[in-house]
Amino acid sequence: MRETAEIERLAEAELDGVPGYVWDGFSLPVPVEHIADSHFGLWIRDEDDLGRAPGAPDVGPGQSLSGLLLPDRAEIWVNASEARDWPPRRRFTIGHELGHWCLHREAGSGVFCRAATVEVEPDPPPISASRPQRSPAESEANAFGAALLMPARLLRHHYADTGRDFGRLCEIFGASGAAMGRRLHAVV
Repeated sequence: MRETAEIERLAEAELDGVPGYVWDGFSLPVPVEHIADSHFGLWIRDEDDLGRAPGAPDVGPGQSLSGLLLPDRAEIWVNASEARDWPPRRRFTIGHELGHWCLHREAGSGVFCRAATVEVEPDPPPISASRPQRSPAESEANAFGAALLMPARLLRHHYADTGRDFGRLCEIFGASGAAMGRRLHAVV
C-alpha cells in the first residue's frame, strides 16, 4: 500500500498537469468532471443500473455501486440515482475512480468499483459503527479522490479564510460533510 504522502504528491502532480483552460488551480470546486474528460480523456456515464456495465461485479442484497472505472473503455460509470440525491457523492465517486485510473489501471484488473450500501449512512457515521475493511486499492483511491477534490494548500487557505466554517468549506469544495471531515482531519 502506498503511503498517504505519496498519494498526496501524485494527486498534486496530476492537478499541476491540468491545462489552464480546464482548471486554473484556484477556482473551486475543482471541476473533476472536466478534468476526467478533457485532461484524462475519460467519458463519464451516469447510469441508473451499473450492473449493465461490462464486467460489473455482482453485489449482494442491500448493496449498490456508486461508480465503476472501465479502463479498457476509458469510461467512468456513476450511479445516476445516487448522484441525483447526493451531488457531492457523485463528485467524490469521479475523483475516486480517477484515483484508480492514475494508481491502479496498470495492475491488470478490468473494472474498479466504488461500492456503497443502499442505506445512507449518518454523516459522519457513529464511532461505534463497524465498517467492512477496505482493500488497499480502495483506500488509496479514496485518498487520491480527496486530495484531488480538496487540495491541501487550498483547503488550508479556505479553512483559515472562513474562520473554520465547516459548512462553508463543504459548499466551497462541493464536498459532503463526511468527506470534508476526513480530509480536514488528514490535512489541518
